[in-house]
Amino acid sequence: MENKSSNFISSLEATSILVGTIIGAGIFGIPYVVVKAGFWTGLLVMIIIAIAMVIIKLLVSEIVLSTKDNHQLTGYAEKYLGIKGKYIMFFTIIFSFYGALLSYIIGGGQVLAALFNGNQFIFSLLFFAVAALLIYLGLTIIKKFEFLMTLFILIIIIVIILTTFKSLNFSNLTGFNWHNLFIPYGVIFFALGGSSALPQLRRVLINKEHLIKRSIIMGIAIPFLVYLIFTIIVIGINGFNTTEVATIGLGKALGPAMIIFANLFAFFCIGTSFLTLGLALKETYIYDIKLKHSLAWFLTCLIPLTLFLLGLNSFVKVLGWAGALGGGIEGLLILAIFLKLKSLKRTERVPEYKIPLHWPIIIFIGLIFIGGIIYTLLNFL
Repeated sequence: MENKSSNFISSLEATSILVGTIIGAGIFGIPYVVVKAGFWTGLLVMIIIAIAMVIIKLLVSEIVLSTKDNHQLTGYAEKYLGIKGKYIMFFTIIFSFYGALLSYIIGGGQVLAALFNGNQFIFSLLFFAVAALLIYLGLTIIKKFEFLMTLFILIIIIVIILTTFKSLNFSNLTGFNWHNLFIPYGVIFFALGGSSALPQLRRVLINKEHLIKRSIIMGIAIPFLVYLIFTIIVIGINGFNTTEVATIGLGKALGPAMIIFANLFAFFCIGTSFLTLGLALKETYIYDIKLKHSLAWFLTCLIPLTLFLLGLNSFVKVLGWAGALGGGIEGLLILAIFLKLKSLKRTERVPEYKIPLHWPIIIFIGLIFIGGIIYTLLNFL
């Protein structure tokens, strides 16, 4: 009985880490791209990507469990793909980080402008200035309260659901078009990311690694359901008036109280996501590239600010680029690492479970990633 209770607590902790890593600012861009594609088109894409992300995360966890030492994705790429694999993975992750930070600058400004009825550009700069200062100071308290933050976000979403359900117009939940499949792809892919948390699950579940598979499945299922319900609420209320940052339009539709409540929720998510990701990127420069603190902070903050000042100011477009390009290349590298692992006669340690090598599934997931990359590049050009 004690063992079952201990396993449950450990599994819950591991699941909360993955859920906390996945659920973030990406949730606010999903309703906009889903309504653009058509609700049923977007729902199909959400299901396909959720399944693909479960498979990818299971592959990563087998890689982690088959390797003796602890690494991050860059370290596993170097170990199994060589130095070229390491640098491709490193720059892919850096690209995704910068894309996310840029989108948070944009989204933070939009939310503050909605709250205080001011200039979005000015508020984005103010948001960036405060967040950049906190990153410089190394505010790590957010990392220590991952579970509480995740719980707080889930509670707020439940409150929004309960208070808005009567206002839903289910006739807004329509539309399907095969040609629009890749419209919501990048944003949803970004929102369901979080593979970087998987090495941490192994450390949390030390001597209980057999629980990782269950934690991964639950860690994807919970964000998927949260995103789906939130998307239904927003589109059911706003329809084609859904805004890029979903809570802005939701507040306009439901009155002053919801403007404050929903946008404070958005600001909390976007702000904590910016700080968590910014700190992680700064630490990557310090520990992996061996840069000094000030230079690491400067590189972390300067690039997204410069891109914003150059005119990249669409929240969902930037999320889409980060998800489709960064996430797609990362996914292809993970597939390559997994195939290399499967080609070995013996691994460093025996993993607690093995994912069978099914070529049709590998090829299908690879084609999804490649298709998203090509679509995004063609639209950018």
